[in-house]
Amino acid sequence: MLTIPDFQQLSEQVSSCSRADVHQALQAPHPGLQGLAALLSPAASAMLPELARRSAAITAQRFGRTIQLYAPVYLSSFCTNRCAYCGFAADNTMDRRVLTMAEAEKEMDILHERGFNHILLVSGEAPAKMGVDYLAELARRTRDRFASITIEVQPLSTAEYARLFVAGITGVAVYQETYDRRTYDQVHLSGKKCDYDFRLASPDRVAQAGMREVGIGALLGLTDWRCEGMALGLHLAWLRKHFWRTALTVSFPRLCPAEGDFQPLTTVTEKDLSQLLFALRIYDPDVGLLLSTREEERFRTGMIGLGPTRYSAGSCTAPGGYAHPELEGEQFAVGDQRTLTEVCASIQAKGHDPVRKDWDSTFQKGF
Repeated sequence: MLTIPDFQQLSEQVSSCSRADVHQALQAPHPGLQGLAALLSPAASAMLPELARRSAAITAQRFGRTIQLYAPVYLSSFCTNRCAYCGFAADNTMDRRVLTMAEAEKEMDILHERGFNHILLVSGEAPAKMGVDYLAELARRTRDRFASITIEVQPLSTAEYARLFVAGITGVAVYQETYDRRTYDQVHLSGKKCDYDFRLASPDRVAQAGMREVGIGALLGLTDWRCEGMALGLHLAWLRKHFWRTALTVSFPRLCPAEGDFQPLTTVTEKDLSQLLFALRIYDPDVGLLLSTREEERFRTGMIGLGPTRYSAGSCTAPGGYAHPELEGEQFAVGDQRTLTEVCASIQAKGHDPVRKDWDSTFQKGF
């Protein structure tokens, strides 16, 4: 099983790196974990343009000038967990709902009509309200309309993930939230999510089930982002070693104030986020890097071509919000309010190609 070192140890490893270490990591074809530590270090903060250029060159080499577009569909705001940072937390007072099958299908149809072919299904963690049966049925109904359907729901068993794969789900995102055990215990107050180890092993179960893609990530704003970056690097290396056939992605959700009077525990600036993203691109040239509509339009436009390979667009984080924009109950506020057409235009204006479909099950036939 993957073991994450104590964050104090990771912090010392990162802070001890010098400017010379950063230069060495930038020039190395495979920087390794020590190189990642250098790229995440305070010494590298003063060399951000060099990191950006190296990240951009690697991204162009591995991914060309393309950026895949996707949209989330929020299915349910019910949750049995009490997570201090989340608007869906069980003890928050709000109008909660779970979409009927017809409502969920309508949300997906609206996005399909807008031009989306990659969909992320999201829900709070409340299996009694929305479990595997629901997800499998929804996938069977809609899989022929989309190039990929990914889920971000409660962690499941290997058998349950395998069942969803057969039904038409192609990928799973499971964020550890924070890799620091002490902070993890502080912000997860009750519910099944309190089990750090079960959640940490979830990507393994996803890959074992045969899913085409696994997404990992850490919530930025709970603890030291440099240490979270090191933990993400360790997790990527583990998954690459044990599940080399599985595609991997990393997301970078920066926390914002949430219901329940939550405020981020640490500050993560746009510069910090940029350094983390560039460092992971240089460390793992083939990982998909996602930049969501949590971030502002200005920042997302400026990052085009520098490292991210996937952007969400036209997002709504309230269940049923595409069909009924007046609905309240969002999980978090969206920073970039542009439509898919507007996001595509900004990508094209910077000489890149927005991709709405880059996968088809036909590719697998004959293999």
